[in-house]
This record gives sequence, structure tokens and C-alpha cells, in this order.
Amino acid sequence: MWAKSKIKMSDVLAGIRYLTRGAAVAEEVRTDVLVLGGGVAGLRAALAAAQSHDVLVLAKDTLRQSASAVAQGGIAAAIGESDDPSDHAADTLRVGCGLSHRAVVEYVVRAASFAIDELLSWGANFDTAMGTLALGREGGHSAARIAHAMGDATGWEIVRTLKERVRASPRIRLIERAFAIDLIELAGRIAGCVCQFENGGIGMISARATILATGGAGCVFRETTNPAVATGDGMAMAFRAGAVLRDMEMVQFHPTALYIAGADRALISEAVRGEGARLVTQAGRRFMFDYDARGELAARDTVSRAIIREMRREQHPCVYLDARHFEAGKFAERFPGITRALREFGIDAQRDLIPVRPAAHYFVGGVVADMTTRTSLPGLLACGEVASSGLHGANRLASNSLLEGLVFGRKAGLTAAEVSAEAAQSEDSQRSAIERSGEPQPATDDTWRASVSDPLDLRNSIRSLMDRQVGIERTAESLRAALEQLLFWMKYAFHALQPGPPAWETQNMLTIAWSVACGALRREESRGVHFRADFQDSSDAWRVHNDLVRAADTSASGGVRWSMGAVS
Repeated sequence: MWAKSKIKMSDVLAGIRYLTRGAAVAEEVRTDVLVLGGGVAGLRAALAAAQSHDVLVLAKDTLRQSASAVAQGGIAAAIGESDDPSDHAADTLRVGCGLSHRAVVEYVVRAASFAIDELLSWGANFDTAMGTLALGREGGHSAARIAHAMGDATGWEIVRTLKERVRASPRIRLIERAFAIDLIELAGRIAGCVCQFENGGIGMISARATILATGGAGCVFRETTNPAVATGDGMAMAFRAGAVLRDMEMVQFHPTALYIAGADRALISEAVRGEGARLVTQAGRRFMFDYDARGELAARDTVSRAIIREMRREQHPCVYLDARHFEAGKFAERFPGITRALREFGIDAQRDLIPVRPAAHYFVGGVVADMTTRTSLPGLLACGEVASSGLHGANRLASNSLLEGLVFGRKAGLTAAEVSAEAAQSEDSQRSAIERSGEPQPATDDTWRASVSDPLDLRNSIRSLMDRQVGIERTAESLRAALEQLLFWMKYAFHALQPGPPAWETQNMLTIAWSVACGALRREESRGVHFRADFQDSSDAWRVHNDLVRAADTSASGGVRWSMGAVS
């Protein structure tokens, strides 16, 4: 694989353990538990850890700017009279296409009822019908089990509820607009991070336990429903520190993002199809039953590929959602946020077709974490979208992500409290990160002397490349071409970009884009959200995880080590 590349990954990895470049540390902060990320998983983790320990939460932007906050669909929970967690588990395992871990799936779905009850007791306002929770149905589910808030603002209602409790806790400090740059390693364990605060000052956070809850990396693709903060920072910094990344090729594309040329790709929730909206071509032909007996309620990967093929067949940039047959006023009542977004472009769902196309939505792969949320690095835990927990397998079942964030966020906080208590018994663990390690310094590379002043241009090039060559349908030819280009960009971008958030984000995006393309090239089969046009069938030999870790010796094996992880 590497023999065909003019540039080796070992050349790129040399000297980039830290992205920080000699900036003076303005502040050092010490805490028991550090949480990186202000979405559902991070906030829930902070609340759990704060039962017994001091917690510091760093959010990259405001809490409004997380993927959790803009989540429309809802939270899956088998709490209906005719539903059962075993049915929810069966649906999750089926959609996971053989890579989900049964024990993890059963643990999460059985914790769903508690998670919902807890939110209700904390004041969350879920939609009700006749005095009970209103439950909708979405693609891949065999029953109506999706709880919503304010129609299509479930994520923000959960974030709001958790935020109020976080701000009320005397043991939690929340800092917004803080950019986590690098994880600090001391004596073989993760002991905090280097970050940049809103005022531009560089901070060193010393922590006995660090929780990654930084979300996904949808912004490595041009077409994405993700907010601008989703640049894969947590995954990239964990990889640089030596954590194992798993199944990075598994990127879920949401089938129905609003397609308005020149505008951000606003999400049109899965629940719209769950309520009966139909997918049609520009000629008005309903096509989903040509691809799957479930029609519009097929799993997201099936729907996304069907849409791509219809767009290609008709040489048209999108397909359309048809909700014109809804009872008068029903769409606006059920989906008020979507209705407002459509009106900004003069679209009335009661009268007009809604233009949609697939967009990168959710990273199924991520940093490997076990059922206690521990990663391969002592002192580092991971939960939410940044983690590969074993729940989603090769494809995420709709509305399982908020559930996962709540369940494993809570577990991460409890585990972090244990890790912190254990570390506190060691005198070394209480010493300052600066005192122990000094300021992180990258190796220099005299080969690259030019200054690249426009990381935004490079970022746009990365995103376009990923859409074209590492998107919904992939081939060995397209993936090898993508890797060659990404490696070239990486070789100079890690040395020529001027330090600062735009550069750090771009460097993280390059790392994640490369790992996705690598994983996709290595997995010679089609499974779940990963589709190879040159290997269209699933292979029993590939019913394994695709694990990637940075090699201790970057001159060996191209600077990385691959392994196959067992599926339990």
C-alpha cells in the first residue's frame, strides 16, 4: 500500500507529537477531572464526575455550537407499551452489520429508560400525547420509540437541561471558546492537555483523568450537516498521543440535507420520512422501493446510496422530499425548526418539494473505548461520537447517538472519578505538567521553509477531495489518489502553517481525512456505511475491526500499525 506513494507517512509523523510551537504558557490550571467537549456526552460526564471530584469542562465554542445542540431527530428508547429493549437491541445489531458488540448494545438500550427518566426529573420538556411521551418512528427501527422535544429540537433541549445543572454545580467549572490542542503525556499516562483560551493565551491543564467528548469530524467533507467545530480535534490529538483509532472508514452520511447552492447543508430530520414524507426525483417518481422493501424507512446507508444513484441517473444535483400530502398544518407543528429553515429560502413544505442530497453526518469510527470508556492510554477516557464504543458497528441506527452520549457520558464521569482517586494516591500524579515535562516542542523540519498563509484554502481542498474520492461510493483507484494528495498536503502543512486555531484545525482535518481514506482502502469489502464499488459484497474475513495506531518507531511500517480487532 505504501510502496506506491512517493511520500511516506513516517516522514509526515516525524516531529508532530505536539502541534504547539513554543508559545509561552500564560496559565496553568489543575483539576481532578478534565472534560474536553460541551455536548451531551461531555456535560453528562461532568455531572457524574462532579459527584465526588472537581471537574473542568473545556468547550471549543459556545454550547450552542455542538453537534448535540443541533440534533433534530430525538432519542431512542424502548419504553412504549408494545416495545421492548430486546427489540431495540435487535434493530441496532442488524443495522450495525456484524460489527456491533452485543454486550455494549444490550447495556445501552437497557439504560435508555433510566436516561429518559433522569432527564425528565431534571426538567427536560419532551413532547407528549394524551399525557405520555409521544414516540415517533425512524428508519431502521421496528417500532415507534423515538422521543422528541419541541418537535425537532431534541438535542438542544437535552443540552439546555444538562447545562443548567452543570452551571449550578459548585464542583464544575465550564470554560467556553477554549481550543484543546494537544494531550499531555507524563510517565506513561495522559495527564491533561494544552489549550488556547478565548483571549489567545496558551494554557496547560493538569488533570488526573481526562475525558474526550469532542464529537466527530464531519467537516472533513464539503457536504456535511455538522457545525463548523466538527474538525476531528479529539480523534487527531488522541492519535498523535498513541491511542488506537478504530473503523475510521465508517462515516455515516445523512440522506437528506437541505440542498440550497451556496448555503450550509441544514439537516432535514430522519423523522420527516418517519412521519410519511416521500423521496422523489425531479420528475416526481418515487424511487426508494426500487432499492429496499422498507422504502423511505430503510437504513441511512441504503437511502444515501439510492439518492446518489438517482442523482447520477438523472444528472441532477439533488432529489426531493415530498410532504405535500401531509394534513394541513401538520408539518409546521411537528417540525417547527425545519419549517423556519425552509421559509428562509421561500420553501413551504405544504406546497413545495424540498431539495435534498446526502451529507456527511456522523463518525461511526473513532477512539477505541471499552465498556468503562477507558481508551488504550492510561488516564484517557472517551465517550460520545469521538469514541468507538462498540454500539454502532458499521452503521448507526437513527437516534441512538444522543442515547449513547447520555449513557456512556455518565459512565465516563463515574470511571473518571475512580481513575482520579487512584491517581491521587501517587505523589507523582499530583505534580504539575509543566514541572514534569516542560513546554511541548515539536521537532523542526528544515525541508519546509515556506509559510502557508491560507489554511482555509487548504481546508476547502481537503473537503472537496474527500467528497469526490472518499465519499459514499469508493474504489481502490479513488482512495489511492486521495491518499497521495493528502500525504503531500500533510508533509508541508504540519510545518508551514502558522500556529493558531485555523492551522490546528486544518492539521487535525488532514490527519482524520488520511485515516478515513486509509481505512477505506484497507477494508476490501462493503459493509454498513462503507461501500466499495470494486468490492460490493460483505466478506466474512472482514467481520473484524480495522484498528490503527501510531507506531512508536515512525520509520517502521510507514509510521503506523494496523491490526484486526475482534468483534465480541
